[in-house]
Amino acid sequence: MRIGTILLYGLAALLAAPLAAAAPRTLRVDYHHVGGLGRELFALDRVVVEPLEWPGHPGRVLDDTNLGKYLVEVWDRETNRLLYSRGFASIYGEWETTPEAAQSHRVFHESVRFPAPEGPVRLALKKRDRNNDFVEIWSVAIDPADPFVDRSMPPSPGPLIALERHGAPVDKVDFLILGDGYTAAERGKFERDARRLIDILFAHEPFKSRRSDFNVWGLCPESAESGISRPSTGIHRRNPAGSTYDAFGSERYVLTFENRAFRDLAAFAPYEFVEILTNTRTYGGGGIFGLYGTVAADSVWSPYVFVHEFGHHFAGLADEYYTSEVAYEPAADRLEPWEPNVTALLDPSKLKWRDLVAPETPLPTPWPKEAFEAHAAEIRAERLRIRSENRPEEEMDALFRRQQAFESELLASAEHSGEVGAFEGAMYEARGYYRPRADCVMFTRDEVPFCAVCQRAISRVIDLYAGVAGP
Repeated sequence: MRIGTILLYGLAALLAAPLAAAAPRTLRVDYHHVGGLGRELFALDRVVVEPLEWPGHPGRVLDDTNLGKYLVEVWDRETNRLLYSRGFASIYGEWETTPEAAQSHRVFHESVRFPAPEGPVRLALKKRDRNNDFVEIWSVAIDPADPFVDRSMPPSPGPLIALERHGAPVDKVDFLILGDGYTAAERGKFERDARRLIDILFAHEPFKSRRSDFNVWGLCPESAESGISRPSTGIHRRNPAGSTYDAFGSERYVLTFENRAFRDLAAFAPYEFVEILTNTRTYGGGGIFGLYGTVAADSVWSPYVFVHEFGHHFAGLADEYYTSEVAYEPAADRLEPWEPNVTALLDPSKLKWRDLVAPETPLPTPWPKEAFEAHAAEIRAERLRIRSENRPEEEMDALFRRQQAFESELLASAEHSGEVGAFEGAMYEARGYYRPRADCVMFTRDEVPFCAVCQRAISRVIDLYAGVAGP
């Protein structure tokens, strides 16, 4: 039986499944990612053996999706054989595109996880260069037998909740919902919030059709106070996962910069993907590919934010909107993005989703761009006024509903509405980047599905974890 250390925590009934051989433990490498002013450095922090076995399938250890700004590779030092790889993105990778990175240095704590090897390995980090090719930027030798590998047990965050289980972790996409800002008395609320949002996610294709390919787990560590930090309004909390609004100065952007705490909590669940559910009402969320997504559970917009941000986290989907204020500087070069749902359209004949475009659809594809942008400017001005006057959240919600109604009608009535093409305006820029469809979950708050391009990208990631295993 595939029990291992899980039996020690009373999880055997949930996680045990027959396997030919015992699964390896999960090894985690924590490191510091330092940079700014044009420099980027790495420093090893610690190597950790997590409490649970590796949840992934041994036949799906190599990543062929070509997603992510970074790539981790684990090489056997004796045979020089590639044992494991995964593309990912990071908070540092976002921060380096902000104005602050050109003026100062910062350090971010990060982690990579992989099945514990039998002997010494070389861990290599690669980053995309100016041609979007992966180039090695750091490596470190890891010996799992080193006496300084940390095998200690972190404090338990509480019981693991099987929110939805369709099989053994080794055969499924394991998705963890992690609560933050919930007191002990609010754990019941966390479970209700989690189940509500899970049902919303699985109402969207391709998640709907492939629901049985997922396990969904829940953890809700106890917070001393309800809610999370919102520094712009003077609210500060010391929560277990460290979630906060105002990341990079963007009032609706929710992240945690407490990576060590986040990883020690999540280690008590089998997971490949994580959504941090914050016990808050103010509109907010975030999503970083391969790291985590976040959503304010009680916002009236949580259904949209949860699905949208999970698209970032799960499949590396880019933001297709471009009229909202963001913290990032525009790209200096117009390279073809690695994200699967946006393009620089450098050569329409080589459009990466060309097979989904009907022969009669023009490239670029016309849409009512001027009317959309004029209305968005009005909404943005009103939004800034509401925030500057610290108006009630209901006023912001009402503003967003007016915006949603206008955009839904405008985009649905467009000549090429519903078609796959190349619609200018994406990745926070009005010119030079294009999205696959006039409207999508990744573009507006309208009640629309993922477009065909986004659905294909999501399906490919599901296949990496729960598809037919390789040889």
